[in-house]
Amino acid sequence: MAIKFPSEEWIKALMQELNKSQAYRDSAKDWEGDFYFIIEPEGGLEKQFIFYMDLWHGKCRSVCVITDEKEKAPEFSILAPLSKWQRVIEKKLDPIQGLITRQLKLKGNLMKIMKTPKAALELVNCCTLVPTDFLE
Repeated sequence: MAIKFPSEEWIKALMQELNKSQAYRDSAKDWEGDFYFIIEPEGGLEKQFIFYMDLWHGKCRSVCVITDEKEKAPEFSILAPLSKWQRVIEKKLDPIQGLITRQLKLKGNLMKIMKTPKAALELVNCCTLVPTDFLE
């Protein structure tokens, strides 16, 4: 059964996939940093939706839905409309390319992310394992 994106159920399913993935663990073994993934309203999404992910040495230590951006102070924030996130999750938009072309807007050090491009790709690979129902 497909899980609605964005939702708390979806981000928790992604956390499970990341923590099961040897490829992600290997590619992100040196990564230390947490994120806000901010989904801007578009189509069926009426208000901004924020996922928080704590990624540490190839593990996803925690995830949650954030209702107030001031709730946490992650090292990185990536912001894009729903349609861009859908393209990333469906592997139609490479996340690094999306950052470079500003289709995904980054707050944080792009060079740090560029040092571990395989980790970003493996994170997306794990996203594709979550059966996803996108809001239209």
